[in-house]
Amino acid sequence: MVRRHWDSKQEVWFFSIIDVVEVLTDSSIPKRYWSDLKKKLKEEGSELYDKIVQLKFRASDGKKYLTDVGNTEIILRLVQSIPSPKAEPFKIWLAKVGYERVIQRNG
Repeated sequence: MVRRHWDSKQEVWFFSIIDVVEVLTDSSIPKRYWSDLKKKLKEEGSELYDKIVQLKFRASDGKKYLTDVGNTEIILRLVQSIPSPKAEPFKIWLAKVGYERVIQRNG
């Protein structure tokens, strides 16, 4: 399950990045995977890294902890950064939507 939060002021959903990483990678340590990926993104100068915020989400122990979260745009960009067979359908869909937009603008 991917934890999420609706921000009614901004009218935007925020999703737990660690949860998304866990779903897409089947990593036994998704926090470590995300930590390594976050370092890589920062070193590459990715804007994605700068747009991540933290919200308190309930953890499995019932307590709330600050968690890295991203809006839909951030999550879709994150999916593109994860080499995983589970991420491929999303990448194909993103490429198709992008192609259709280019054709519409140039058509």
